[in-house]
Amino acid sequence: MPTSDQKFLKRDDVMRNSRLTGFLVLSVVLLTVQGCSNLPVPPGDSEFRHEIPGEVLPWTNENFDTTDDKFTFAVFSDLTGDEREDVFEIAVAQLALLRPEFIINVGDLIEGGTEDIAEIDRQWNSFNERAERATAPLFYVGGNHDLNNIALRDSWDARYGPSYYHFVYRNTLFLVLDTEDNTPERVQEMFRARAKAIDVLETEGWDAFVQTEYFTMPEHNAGNISAEQSQYFRDVIAANPDVRWTFLFMHKAPWKRKDMTTFVAIEEALEDRPYTVFNGHVQAYAYEARHGRDYIRLATTGGFHNSREGRAMDHVVLVTVSERGVDIANLLMEGILDKTGHIPLEGDNVCFDPEACSEAE
Repeated sequence: MPTSDQKFLKRDDVMRNSRLTGFLVLSVVLLTVQGCSNLPVPPGDSEFRHEIPGEVLPWTNENFDTTDDKFTFAVFSDLTGDEREDVFEIAVAQLALLRPEFIINVGDLIEGGTEDIAEIDRQWNSFNERAERATAPLFYVGGNHDLNNIALRDSWDARYGPSYYHFVYRNTLFLVLDTEDNTPERVQEMFRARAKAIDVLETEGWDAFVQTEYFTMPEHNAGNISAEQSQYFRDVIAANPDVRWTFLFMHKAPWKRKDMTTFVAIEEALEDRPYTVFNGHVQAYAYEARHGRDYIRLATTGGFHNSREGRAMDHVVLVTVSERGVDIANLLMEGILDKTGHIPLEGDNVCFDPEACSEAE
């Protein structure tokens, strides 16, 4: 009978032999896999394969536009000025087809125009119910319709927290500005002036509206950035010196005010890095090169078409960030079709050009 020591020695021999056998089997498997080019491609393997012999091939090159650092996000614009039925819902469905990694906007998400809490809640609940159908995360940006009185600002604070903030995604910095950043007194003063101006617009028309006190207020056209907000973003920019790109999203265009030194200070903090600015508010598309950067004013995604100020259209924007820089594509909603060749949610029956539709009637 073997002794206890002999038992342990024999067990050790068996374990060593098992480990050696396993190592040899694994080595043979690895050598076989490395030497066999016709094995099935494992799930998730994006390597390009073909079986055409020789150097003559029926394609231009094999420099596939796929890199680990590339990503795409989407932007939509104003819904307000008598939001048109079904347009935003269709945009959400179209964005689901386009599959951006996230969605952001340039404000004016609800009609606002009221201090009635129940009505404010109804408007936000309506927007949120539709926004939550998006398959990608959707980031909120405030516009004047969303923030132009104390009740609206309190509602935003309770629902969404800060009206200006930042985040970093894939080593890219995103700055969300609040261009309604006025004192409480000025907020209410502008709200009262706006109510009078809207009455003028409805009774006397556009020419009279542009002569109102509200329309001529500098904050109406270009907004306001407080010193506190400006310092916040300058600190954020300083704390993120090595990001590959910076994007700014805001509703109004504060650089249109000569006295807006707080925004100029943000631009100066960005002067040594690449960045892109998106805004809305006017509801007509415009492109501007400023400081050698792209400043893009979006049109609408279901709002009033302002053809007086530029190209009026319903659209979404796809932005792709990669090692080669940034690519920006404007997509007209009437041209985003699903696999059946139709606009989602029976959108073929929706008018995306109000002026043409009214003329046809």
